[in-house]
Amino acid sequence: MSDLIAIVYPTEETAEEVRKRILELQKEYLIQVGDAVVATKTEKGDVKLNQLFSMTAAGAASGGLWGMLVGLLFLNPLVGAAVGAASGALGGKWTDIGINDTFMKDLSASLQPGNAALFVLVQHMTADKVLKDIAHYGGTVLKTSLNEEKERELRDALAGAVAG
Repeated sequence: MSDLIAIVYPTEETAEEVRKRILELQKEYLIQVGDAVVATKTEKGDVKLNQLFSMTAAGAASGGLWGMLVGLLFLNPLVGAAVGAASGALGGKWTDIGINDTFMKDLSASLQPGNAALFVLVQHMTADKVLKDIAHYGGTVLKTSLNEEKERELRDALAGAVAG
């Protein structure tokens, strides 16, 4: 079962840095991440999501390939590739994997402009080592699906960085 963790940071750069570090920890097999998204709130109040993986681009690439193959059957691979890429991009735009985009946007509406929230869908984690590694970045827990004890450990670790 996966756990959702959302932490608010004072800047987008800090949130991106923490996400980068978490992905490095994944290479060390200390954490397994299903999704990691940085959400920011603009001065106008709009929420922007910076996803790890663009479903629109993936859909366009896949659709273009399949469209070209179908187009070869009808002796017009360029038209097939164009139609396939367009339909693939459209399908990819409507596809949502990982953390629900609407949920992240709704939760991020409470952010102050300039702040950023890091949403991480954790499938498995060696908590003591991961917390020790990211604690110095600070941050404020916005929401988690962790049990009370683990959430308290996370809050304490992040608060320790602010106090120190």
